[in-house]
Amino acid sequence: MIATTQYRLGAAELEVLLAMVRTGTLAAAGERLGVDASTVFRAIQRIERGLGQSLFERSRAGYRASELAQALAEQAERVEAALEAARTATQAQPEQITGTVRISTTDTLLHGLIAPALQRLQPRHPALVYELHAGNELVSLTRRDTDIAVRATKRPPQHLVGRQIGTIRSALYTAHTSTLALSDVQAGRAAWVAPDDSMPDHPSVRWRKKQYPKVQPTYRVNSLLTVMELVARGAGVGVLPTFLAQGRSDLRPLTGSLAECDNELWLLTHPESRHLRRIAAVYGHLADTVELP
Repeated sequence: MIATTQYRLGAAELEVLLAMVRTGTLAAAGERLGVDASTVFRAIQRIERGLGQSLFERSRAGYRASELAQALAEQAERVEAALEAARTATQAQPEQITGTVRISTTDTLLHGLIAPALQRLQPRHPALVYELHAGNELVSLTRRDTDIAVRATKRPPQHLVGRQIGTIRSALYTAHTSTLALSDVQAGRAAWVAPDDSMPDHPSVRWRKKQYPKVQPTYRVNSLLTVMELVARGAGVGVLPTFLAQGRSDLRPLTGSLAECDNELWLLTHPESRHLRRIAAVYGHLADTVELP
């Protein structure tokens, strides 16, 4: 490609680039921008012609940002923050916070901790909208497709900023109606419900393999919420976070807190976006209100 000598990037072009870097697809970027996918495609083509080089690697999986696109996205986030600050300064009611906040976490943390906290925040900022992504994959921690990430990890990514907001503790549970005792588990007379290969490094998996190396789980699932529901139904025993299980009358702990299963709970965001009012409001609320037993 040959760059147009008079070509100059503007705020509108940076907004398109940022949407593409964050979402990775034309359709998702268009939805974020309020236009159709073909409009985004043509805008990206104009920018690439103007710059004289490609910004994205196309594949069936979507658009992968080049180093230049990532660098431009960082500048676009600064522009976004400056524009939001300018809009805030002109608001008749500066205390009113509006916009969308994208939060990435796991289904366990979402249902057990994050959703209840957001429900308490909603009356204070009724104009805020939340996009909630629940999944065990860490892709959203390394791509710009989320504003706040809430993760159980002892090694948070270095390119993000955040704080540890607690320690996740776990115990071995069975159904309240079950006659199983810990001695039955130790003797190999209990069925197990456990995470599958989608969570190979989960602390509960490592603990089980160390303490009960001969155990082959009867049920292997891709969600701790599913582990909890099956255990509560009497399907077997399973390791569960105490914050999730303690309010359930249909569960009974067989052990105390398992120290080897302890994990850290981190609240994370990007350095470039942490000062945006909408993100700062939600981040601060979660940091102040999310509590672990």
